Order: sequence, then C-alpha cells, then structure tokens
Amino acid sequence: MRRLDVYRTVLDQAIVPLAYIAEVDKAKKVIDAIYAGGMRSFEYTNRGVGAHKVFDLMAEHCRENYPDLALGVGSVVDAPTAALYIQLGADFIVSPMLVEEIAPLCNRRKIGWMPGCFTPSEIGRAESLGAEIVKCFPGNAVAPGFIKSLLAPSPQTSIMVTGGVAPNAENLSRWFGEGAVAVGMGSGLLRKDLLANGDYKGMEELAAKCIALVAEAKG
Repeated sequence: MRRLDVYRTVLDQAIVPLAYIAEVDKAKKVIDAIYAGGMRSFEYTNRGVGAHKVFDLMAEHCRENYPDLALGVGSVVDAPTAALYIQLGADFIVSPMLVEEIAPLCNRRKIGWMPGCFTPSEIGRAESLGAEIVKCFPGNAVAPGFIKSLLAPSPQTSIMVTGGVAPNAENLSRWFGEGAVAVGMGSGLLRKDLLANGDYKGMEELAAKCIALVAEAKG
C-alpha cells in the first residue's frame, strides 16, 4: 500500500489495532476478525523471538485476502529491523521513541513512519525528518490536557495516542477532545480472554463497536 494511502486510512478510521501474536494461525484469525469488524489497519508489534517469521506469513495472508488493509509493524527500535519488515511487506513502521536513522529508510522506500514522541522538541525533530503522524506513548502516563498543550504551539501536528486507550466513550472522548487524530488500541480491543478462548466472533463485534465509538468521539 502506498504511503499516502496508509496515512489516509489511519486518519479516516482514526483507530489502529495492535498486538503481538506468536502463533501464525491465530494471527491470521485475528486479522480475519478485525477486518470483518471493519478495521482497515493493523500494527503487529515486534516483541518476540522470530516475530518476523509470523509477520511474513501474516503479510502474505493480507496480500491475498485483504489488499486494502494497511499492515504495519510496531516496537521497531532500529533501522535494520525496519528494513527487514519493509522487505517482508510492512506498509508502515511505528516506534516507541524517536529513532532518527529509521526516517531516511522509510522516506526512501515511501513507507509510512510514525515515531514515538513525548516533547515539543521530539515532535519538531520528527517532523523535520518527514513524519506526518507522531505517536504519543505511553498515553496512560500523561495528565489530562497534555495533548492539547502539545498542540497549542504546533496545531499542524498530527498525534496518534497509544497506551492506556480503552474502548469506552469517556476515554476516547478525552483523546479526540484534546486534538488527537487517531488512537492505537492494544489489549482493550484484542483482549487476552478473547485470544485465549479463540473468540474471534467476539473480537469482530468489539472491533465494530470500537469503530463506532471512535466515530462518535471524533464528532
């Protein structure tokens, strides 16, 4: 998927589900479930030994069945890892911090890049390196009004909040009310009990609910 289409998907839907899943079959079923629920993006977090092997088969599954799904990789902390996942078909790269050497790699390959930023200086540096959307992480560590304060001197900045995002109106209204353009949702959406029980129908229904809640929170 082209980088512009990735950003458009993230901004239009304003929610990116994310998870690390160690088993290939389970990972494919998660993709099936969230896609059926209406999600059009997924961030696979690079948090386990051999995670790239699972992603490789997941990406093949998406290319064959869901070509309009933006499939990215998160928890990427160095350029070689980013290059590996881009070669395997990642549409976008997400980092928990600002890793400058990832920027030219993604820019050269026209791959979406969403670095983690926590201060105005980090945001400014990321944007000077070409970041269109920056990730505020961890969201559950910031006080009410933090996003609004970040945007005050830089209203053109697009912030996606990850960490502490919950599938309820109160939580989502906080983030979008402060000016976030999107949220990343992990365990609140891809819940451990649903994964453990193989309740993919429940996951599908929760995905659809989250899309509706986000749309309402955005107004």
